Amino acid sequence: MKYEVIVVGGGHAGCEAAHITAFMGHSTLLITMNIRNIADMPCNPSIGGTAKGVIVRDIDALGGLMGRVADASHFQIKMLNSKKGPAVRSLRCQADKATYPKNMLKELEKTKNLEIKEAIVEDIVVENNKTKGVILENGEIIFCTTLILTTGTYLKSNILRGSSSIEGGPHGEARSNHLSDNLKRLGFTIQRLKTGTPPRIKASSIDFTKCTPEYGDNKYYTFSHDTKPIYKIEEQQKCYLVYTNESTHKIIMDNLEKSSMYGGYVTGIGPRYCPSIEDKLVRFKDKERHQLFLEPESLYYDEWYVQGFSTSMPEDVQELMVHSLKGLENAVITKYAYAIEYDSINPLEIKPSLETKIIENLFTAGQINGTSGYEEAAGQGLLAGINAAAKLENKNPLILKRNESYLGVLIDDLVTKGTQEPYRMLTSRAEYRLILRHDNADLRLREYGWKYKTITEEMYINYLNHKKEIKKLKEFLENTKLEITEKILEKFKQNDFSIPLNKTSFLELLKRPEITIEFLDSLKSINFSDQVKEIVSIEIKYEGYIKKMKKEIERMLKLEEKQIPKNIDYKKIKNLASEARQKLEAIRPISIGQASRISGVNPADISILAIYLKKEYANE
Repeated sequence: MKYEVIVVGGGHAGCEAAHITAFMGHSTLLITMNIRNIADMPCNPSIGGTAKGVIVRDIDALGGLMGRVADASHFQIKMLNSKKGPAVRSLRCQADKATYPKNMLKELEKTKNLEIKEAIVEDIVVENNKTKGVILENGEIIFCTTLILTTGTYLKSNILRGSSSIEGGPHGEARSNHLSDNLKRLGFTIQRLKTGTPPRIKASSIDFTKCTPEYGDNKYYTFSHDTKPIYKIEEQQKCYLVYTNESTHKIIMDNLEKSSMYGGYVTGIGPRYCPSIEDKLVRFKDKERHQLFLEPESLYYDEWYVQGFSTSMPEDVQELMVHSLKGLENAVITKYAYAIEYDSINPLEIKPSLETKIIENLFTAGQINGTSGYEEAAGQGLLAGINAAAKLENKNPLILKRNESYLGVLIDDLVTKGTQEPYRMLTSRAEYRLILRHDNADLRLREYGWKYKTITEEMYINYLNHKKEIKKLKEFLENTKLEITEKILEKFKQNDFSIPLNKTSFLELLKRPEITIEFLDSLKSINFSDQVKEIVSIEIKYEGYIKKMKKEIERMLKLEEKQIPKNIDYKKIKNLASEARQKLEAIRPISIGQASRISGVNPADISILAIYLKKEYANE
């Protein structure tokens, strides 16, 4: 049998890719090693986080599943950095590790045009440099027009604790033994990466009275633009904060050479921004303690996750480390921490559409591309799926720009700069983060969802109504004038606000740093939703900064519009620096804008390239 799309891997990237291609009307087969591991969370039991929460909102705006499933599966949610500026605010929820995969599987099972098969893919069928299908472990061949690889951390993966190295994927599952070797045979550069996970602790063995409770927010939130909260604020589960101490540090440093990483047993490169606890101690020797979070994994079993305590120490050393923590003196470890190393491809070998440069109609997404994290994987899977479907439909791919989405930043970084360590999305990576906010994801991306038919008509109507409400509120604020009465005068004095002129508009008042929309609401009722109030308030208060940023974006977009022909021969361009020539030849940027972001290509090289294009391709 032949499918239009085959997706290999049932993790977060695979789920999004398979769902969206099927939703767009294409016959899709999702092949996974174990259907019980669909949308599994082998590491932290959460969705979202700094920058990552915005990615989830972006996924939802484009019709993806992660936000909806998270809303139906969490038992605590909070807005991170709520006291900081809007550019760094992000939602994070504690997702139930048992419920989340079940809810995701339900979504997939009710998706038309989608089939799920348990199998291991060993090789891909390639003819005339185009992918034609996959070869399973039992020799069966299944044909397809487009193929999406979302293999996670299963490619020749090894589980490491101390000097022990065991072949296997997360949870000790079977690994993929031959696929990465066969990709190498086809011309892909294979690199070795590493990540890790902390120990799990039996909750009944923890003395929570010695730990500091961490609560969910006292305000309702959803990741999805189209769902309403189904949880009760007062019934959210608590997490707890603990710290490492002098004893913990001594145990780790005394046994440092026993860890897989410092004992020389690891060959893969680990994530810089999510290091093991031993790596933290080596890199940050001046810190007296490091914070750790105790987080429930599920409401259905007695196991807690020690966030921030990832390690590759032997099991006996892990026992000492855990018992040195306050409140965990008698803790029972149900699963020991481990490091896992695995194969991935060089992301410089993929296009901004996530189609590979080496094999046509072959797309890759998630950790196979060198990223780390559920959210980064899901976002790539979604876009790989959209672009695989677009190729089937002879449409241009959806390539998000850096000013449109964190996903645009992520993919541009991967395909332009590459990565030699698991890439994690951070707000600092996005130069236009004031525009890429949690509150405006639908305004940035939902039109793309409608254009590519990845959202329903109901979703689009909800979005249009949301835009109308935003416009109405702005008009209300502009047309509502303040009348200074004794009651209003007293409110300004109570808050120590300077007294405005009579007849000042609410819009002008809101531009003041100290004036909030909640304060204005106390002067005259503002009958709009919290979401509409939030976005309008931010846009008014940061209007100057946003205008300045939009001018920078206009300059950037002009460079993006200057396309570089696919057949350009960089050897013919005189006076290019040798490093620039090598990088341009290897990466093959699609625009002057992308070329300007390549490490080793300096402004002088860009000027030479631009002049050459203008001279040689003026009539194209």
